[in-house]
Amino acid sequence: MNEKDFLSLLQRHNKKHAGNIPDKVLSHQFVDDLFGFLFVPETGVNQKERDLEKGWYSLKSHLTTLIYDVVNDGARAQSLSDQFFNGLPDVYETLQKDASFFLVNDPAALSKEEVLHAYPGFYAIAVYRISNTLWKRGIRVLPRIFTEYAHSKTGIDIHPGATIGASFFIDHGTGVVIGETAVIGEKVKIYQGVTIGALNSARAKKDKKRHPTVEDNVILYSGATILGGDTVIGKDSVIGGNAWITFSVPPSSLVYHKSEVVEKEHFSHRKSVNAILKK
Repeated sequence: MNEKDFLSLLQRHNKKHAGNIPDKVLSHQFVDDLFGFLFVPETGVNQKERDLEKGWYSLKSHLTTLIYDVVNDGARAQSLSDQFFNGLPDVYETLQKDASFFLVNDPAALSKEEVLHAYPGFYAIAVYRISNTLWKRGIRVLPRIFTEYAHSKTGIDIHPGATIGASFFIDHGTGVVIGETAVIGEKVKIYQGVTIGALNSARAKKDKKRHPTVEDNVILYSGATILGGDTVIGKDSVIGGNAWITFSVPPSSLVYHKSEVVEKEHFSHRKSVNAILKK
């Protein structure tokens, strides 16, 4: 294929796949602007009530434009944007509960303000909750762009379709994966490297529950892997580090790998070293 034909092919493909996809840069900007509006107030005497009102309407206009790029219907885009912002106070209240739960569970946290400004786990949860409200209203690609942006910044991958209760805590967070049909209760704590995923990724399973249910007050320590749509981790359970679970666990369970201690003299390499020293 020569250069001219290749460029023509790219043009056709780009035109074919450009529809119903919002601008990625503007989508990322909306996430940053909304997060800043909610949690990073301006300092100084210029922060007035009318400034908040101006920012509110600017964000509404921004989101309406992004949704329009998905639905190609001005009235529907406006309606969905209005619904999102009408529900934003409830999202904000839930995120305040999340932030407070961070403060309760991390002795290294100095203040709630530090959690809001500096914790990647909180940022990923905030973007998930924002995205989930759009997902539940039938918008799909835009929430995915939002959460993948948070994924790129934090290493935490939460699908916007997941269902997650209030007072959710992700500590450190790098490598956390939470799948689309996962259901997580309230006051759940998750550490780095945890996967709440699917056992079967076949397309035929697309519309079925593929990911586990984690009930209230569960702790999942680093590296734990919980798989399968029928898997339920009962409330008040603790799942130890690097556990691999594809079955349901009753409430108040403790699941962990038992460590084994072996004396060094029994290591095979020790015999080799002794043999060399005797020569």
